[in-house]
Amino acid sequence: MTNHHYAVFGHPVSHSLSPRIHAAFGRQTGIGLEYTAIDAAPEAFAPALESFAAGGGKGANVTLPLKEAAFALCATTSERARRAGSVNTLIRNDGQWQGDNTDGIGLVRDLTERLGLDLRGRRALLLGAGGSARGVAPALLDAGVSELMIANRTSERADALADALGEPARAHSRYWDDLVNEGDFALVVNATSLGRDGGSEFRLPFQLSTPRTLAVDLNYGEAAIPFLAWARTAGCRDVVDGLGMLVEQAAASFELWHGVRPETAPVYAALRGKDASLVTAD
Repeated sequence: MTNHHYAVFGHPVSHSLSPRIHAAFGRQTGIGLEYTAIDAAPEAFAPALESFAAGGGKGANVTLPLKEAAFALCATTSERARRAGSVNTLIRNDGQWQGDNTDGIGLVRDLTERLGLDLRGRRALLLGAGGSARGVAPALLDAGVSELMIANRTSERADALADALGEPARAHSRYWDDLVNEGDFALVVNATSLGRDGGSEFRLPFQLSTPRTLAVDLNYGEAAIPFLAWARTAGCRDVVDGLGMLVEQAAASFELWHGVRPETAPVYAALRGKDASLVTAD
C-alpha cells in the first residue's frame, strides 16, 4: 500500500521537528505515512502547494511565514481558522484544501493538561500579531483569560488582530513602547520572531512581570533563548518554551488527517531529551 504524503511548508523549514514528530505518531498508531519538509518562500508557496497536491499530497502543516497565505488558499476553513485568520493545518478533500488551525488548542493543552496550569482570570500580554499570534489569541480568550493585551512592533497589525477577535471588553492593542505604563501581567506570551532574527537580547520592561507570572515562548530551541532569558531575569515563576505546544498542535493535526489521536507524552519526552537547538517555531 502506498503511503500517503504529508508535509510541513515554511521558509526556512529545514530544522523543523515536525517530520520527526509525525513519523513517531505514525509508528505509534501503525499508520503508514510519508512526511517531509518543503521550503517555500511566500511568492512560491501557492505553486509549491499545487505541485504537492498533484503529487498525492493529502495534508500539510504550515509554519512561518505562510500561515496567513495558507488561509487565503483554502476553499473552506474551520471556525477556529476563521477566528484566527490564519491556517497551520491543510486537509485535502475533493480536490480542494480545507484549512484549520491547531496552534491555539496545542498551546492550551500544553499549558493546562501537560503542565497543569490554570489560565482562567489571568491578565495576559500577547507579543506579536502575525500568523502564530493569530492562531493562539482566540484560544487564550476561550481558556478564560480576563484580559488580552496585544502589542506588536507594527501597531496596525496589533489593532487589526484585536478588532478581528471581536471582544473589545477583553481584547485590545497597545503600542509596544507604551507597555511600561500598563502594570504587570499574570501571563506573557511571546509570538514574535525577535529571537529568530539574530538578536541576542530581548528588550522588554521588567515591571511587566511579577514572581507569579507565567512566561511562554511559542518558539523553541535557540530561537526561544532571548525571551526565556528575559523571563528568568524578570523573576517569572513559570517559564515555558514552545516544544510542548508544537507536539500538541501536531497531534491535533494528525487526528484531523487520520481520525486517531496519538499519545503525545512519549514523543514530547523523546524530543525534550534530545538537542532541539537551531530550530524555530512551527
